[in-house]
Amino acid sequence: MGLDTCGEMSNARRRTITTVMELRHLRYFLAVAEALNFTKAAEKLHLAQPSLTRQIKDLEEEIGVRLVDRSGKQIALTEEGRSFLTDAKRLLTDCAESVEAVRRLSRGETGQLNIGYVANMYYDLLPATLGAFRKACPHTALNLFDMTPAEQYQALAERKIDLGFVGVRAPATRSDLPWTCVTHDVMLAVLPKREPLAKKGRIDLKELEQLFFVGMSEKTYPGAREWLLGTCREVGFSPRILQEAEREPAVIQFVATGLGVALLPQQIKRLPHEGVVFRPLRPDVTAESCAVWKADNPSSCLKQYIQVVRKLAPSINKLQNMSVK
Repeated sequence: MGLDTCGEMSNARRRTITTVMELRHLRYFLAVAEALNFTKAAEKLHLAQPSLTRQIKDLEEEIGVRLVDRSGKQIALTEEGRSFLTDAKRLLTDCAESVEAVRRLSRGETGQLNIGYVANMYYDLLPATLGAFRKACPHTALNLFDMTPAEQYQALAERKIDLGFVGVRAPATRSDLPWTCVTHDVMLAVLPKREPLAKKGRIDLKELEQLFFVGMSEKTYPGAREWLLGTCREVGFSPRILQEAEREPAVIQFVATGLGVALLPQQIKRLPHEGVVFRPLRPDVTAESCAVWKADNPSSCLKQYIQVVRKLAPSINKLQNMSVK
């Protein structure tokens, strides 16, 4: 079999060569081509020199082309050998890259990870965990989707995302999903500036009993109403929810217009909040904020990211609560 006149083997020729020889033959030939000395090449390969010489002859016989010119005092590559060397290097490089790629896949360092999040939350947690994950798995493509918690649950069911940062975990209908707590959000009372209680530095939660509440909509934040009811009942009253909003900025706007008061995570203070004040509560009120995923998701990338989140969440949560006070 001869080489193409252009000096490079065709794809068909390359496929033929890889099927009739072993990769070790290519490695042996590469060592000889680089050293132009059988003895030095054999030492590099940790082979006996006669064995290496025999392997190169076997390779030449296998493909029917003389690759090494042994006629002079020092061996040299033939024209065919120089052409074959180019393809041998390419084949070995492709093989090494394929092996490393499958190893990265096995370690969860490649592929893609789709993450849902709420835009007005996780200001510190999300960048920190994504940065740490990218350092550990630089070959994984990260795709972020701004979604309400309800949209995240739906996307998880349809396998459009791998993990969702959903805030307060939804009630029993979602209890089948694995989850991990990522923050214990300190909750603040949000009041209109003209509300008399706004003059106080700290508010007893029970003092809000006579006021109307603005809550998060169950349509977009499943579990939020249940959390609000349970929190207020712990101090002896049921909140009167006059209005519900689908996003945090709308809650702030409704409070500013006097429709009621609200309980929101303290990081929401970073949003524009003209017309309202935020006040700490007595006793302290917190809400578990969670990440959820599908139990049968086989993604090793997901498993790696969950480990990162669980490792970093406690320290990030502590810093977040300190920085917003």
